[in-house]
Amino acid sequence: MSNEIIQTQDLHFSYTTVEGTAPTVLNGVDIAIEEGAFVAILGHNGSGKSTLAKHMNAILLPSGGTVYVDGMDTAEEEKLLNIRRTVGMVFQNPDNQIVANVVEEDVAFAPENLGVPPAEIRQRVDDALKAVGMYEFREHAPHLLSGGQKQRIAIAGVIAMQPRCIVLDEPTAMLDPIGRFDVLRTIKTLNRERGVTVVLITHHMDEAAQADRLIVMAKGKVVADGAPKEVFSRVEELKAVGLTVPHTTQLLWELRQEGCDVPLDALSDEECAHALYTLLKQ
Repeated sequence: MSNEIIQTQDLHFSYTTVEGTAPTVLNGVDIAIEEGAFVAILGHNGSGKSTLAKHMNAILLPSGGTVYVDGMDTAEEEKLLNIRRTVGMVFQNPDNQIVANVVEEDVAFAPENLGVPPAEIRQRVDDALKAVGMYEFREHAPHLLSGGQKQRIAIAGVIAMQPRCIVLDEPTAMLDPIGRFDVLRTIKTLNRERGVTVVLITHHMDEAAQADRLIVMAKGKVVADGAPKEVFSRVEELKAVGLTVPHTTQLLWELRQEGCDVPLDALSDEECAHALYTLLKQ
């Protein structure tokens, strides 16, 4: 028995328009995400990455092919509640996910709807708010918080449902650098300390570089899949689909074009600095 929590097989999807069916958005996507992984899905707007995300907890259903969540076919309607208990979604705009006037009431909303007993809801809410570093704000009004704080409350609302996997669709797109840093740190903590499977949809190279595995999408297909160091070192391939690479990789790549012997997989600032130091020492 495999420990894949999300699997897509030959996944195709087209949105239906008034005129009929629009162009295909997903075109034969085959991916398997293991439980406990931290996977980033990177791509331009229009690459199909957000559409793929919405298939991971049955917000969208395939036009062709199959999506399995913990072995459950998302097309089976009677499995929907279990699928959404297994995979929680966090969207780009936290204002669209916040429903209450007090932080702790907002975080309690989903478990209440799932019929969780009141005493357990209290425990889950406190636990979720501590997990995202927002416990001291539990009696605040969400609309008075910063963008990054609101997004962490939205994440807490999903954590309180106790899903085994959280899919975050561009969760930092509307945030300033401090908010982005806080949300990324929260995501990594959930994955590393609580074993929650994380799927991060992003177009930020630096966010993608922090995952354990990177899937690159272009025109509805997977064009690269591997460890970030390995994927980002394929500079020409990524440029061919209109994607840049992190500044560190770009610098090392340009040095290599000039004949310098430097590694392309020195992804972090520290690794890049070390590679430059070694080069200069020669």
